[in-house]
Amino acid sequence: MKKTLALILVGLLAVSLAFAAGSKETVAKDAGPVKITFWHAMGGVNGEAIASMVAEFNALNAGKIEVTSEFQGSYDEEFAKLQASGGNYPCDIVQIYDIGSRYMIDSGWVLPVQEYVKKDNWNVNQIEPNIAAYYTIDGTLYSMPFNSSTPLLYYNKTAFDEAGITKVPTSFEEIYEVAEKLRVVNPDGSVKRYGFGMGNYGWFFEQWMGKQGLHYVNNNNGRGEQYATAVAFDQNGGGLEIVKVWDKVLKEGISPYLNIGNDDAKAAFISGNIAMTLESTAALKSLLLNIGDRFELGVGYFPNIHKNDVGGVSVGGGSLWMLNTGDTRREDATWEFLKFMISPEQQAIWNVKTGYFPITVAAAETETFKQNIAQYPQFQVAIDQLHDTAPQYAGALLSIFPEARTTVEGYIARLANRTVDAKGAVEGMARDINKALEEYNLVNY
Repeated sequence: MKKTLALILVGLLAVSLAFAAGSKETVAKDAGPVKITFWHAMGGVNGEAIASMVAEFNALNAGKIEVTSEFQGSYDEEFAKLQASGGNYPCDIVQIYDIGSRYMIDSGWVLPVQEYVKKDNWNVNQIEPNIAAYYTIDGTLYSMPFNSSTPLLYYNKTAFDEAGITKVPTSFEEIYEVAEKLRVVNPDGSVKRYGFGMGNYGWFFEQWMGKQGLHYVNNNNGRGEQYATAVAFDQNGGGLEIVKVWDKVLKEGISPYLNIGNDDAKAAFISGNIAMTLESTAALKSLLLNIGDRFELGVGYFPNIHKNDVGGVSVGGGSLWMLNTGDTRREDATWEFLKFMISPEQQAIWNVKTGYFPITVAAAETETFKQNIAQYPQFQVAIDQLHDTAPQYAGALLSIFPEARTTVEGYIARLANRTVDAKGAVEGMARDINKALEEYNLVNY
């Protein structure tokens, strides 16, 4: 009798488990697509390109995954919103600028992309190595590169031809010489066109440290076993060499002071008021469109501080970070979205629409990319410069990088206003950044 009762109970349990399993399967099927949220900082044409890519992904994954993309303002605004969330995960994936990388790693909010690379047996060599290098620390790819750029020298090729200049300058020694030939003065002595002009942009300072083959901060440029504890640019001499160039171009009238950021320098170049300027790779398309028939646009490598400097550029722009929400279904869906966004064809389309590098090597083999290069051969210079640098010049990682960049720009503005000399500017930058870094490290480590 007991044996019979036991068999009945086992049978009932099996039926209930089968029913429960069937219920779960029904719930899973009826739950609809996995919904994930994507925060980004791309406005204008770039934002339109994002919207188009997201719409295509959703169409291809209808009923399975649904991505909602949300524009959060500028990089700084988006970064501040994420910081204010306090790790409450307001989204599943977030686009963060390069200088936010150390903070993101330290935050504890991140699910390193490397985990899915390993789980999916995904080949990281699909990514341009000099781009992957920036976001890889101790062998871990923390985020997925997406909108990558490097700085370039843009020049008025028509003005070059008229002045008989055939060689594109590659260092500031050469820029000084060429700028003098390109300078045009009105009868009253005022300057009609400067030979050179650049914005007060801290990104350039960071790039010139790499071009000199020197570190911006200590502890292997913030990429060592220990985080950065102080700047290195005041100790290795690189910072002073950079500021001396800025001082010379302003004091000797080689360039006008064109304010913080790059908007004024870009406008001056488009209007023909300066014949050479420095800007991002990503500006190429907009410069071509805005210049129109005014003059022919030339493109060269970002110039060295000194003729014999041996170093390289590092990427700017941003990458896509997975947040550690703890929801496996959403994290799996996010990984699928990431793979789509950096697929060769999507990266080729992104390149055409925005001017950012295609970060995937195979994008160069697509017809979309080849047709764009044929139409805009200037972009090949950007590709060549990327390939001619090395992963060792990937650039610094610094927890307070946004603040550090603002500090550098503040002292260059003071240099332009003659309230500090070159040596004082570097000392002030180092002092203020080190103080902020010390305060951050005391709280966070």
